[in-house]
Amino acid sequence: MNIEDIEKFLDKNSDENSLCVKIFFKKRNPVLGCFIRDKDYTYLKSKNFWRIITKLHFDEYLKSSDLSLAKIFNGAEFTRLSTSI
Repeated sequence: MNIEDIEKFLDKNSDENSLCVKIFFKKRNPVLGCFIRDKDYTYLKSKNFWRIITKLHFDEYLKSSDLSLAKIFNGAEFTRLSTSI
């Protein structure tokens, strides 16, 4: 997916609490996670990279706000985003 499509999806669904989505990839299994807007969000977005906390680490992230729990994914590998989990 390109930057504009991902950004449009995030803007359209931004009213939900902590936007958790199912991310489908070209060459791997889907991931359930939440997009994180940190201080480098704009820079990463310009390169089509996205910082995501996977559902597995989400509770721990809420307690600690530790960004090392997040993974950075390349948006070009996304095929689809879905909020229906």
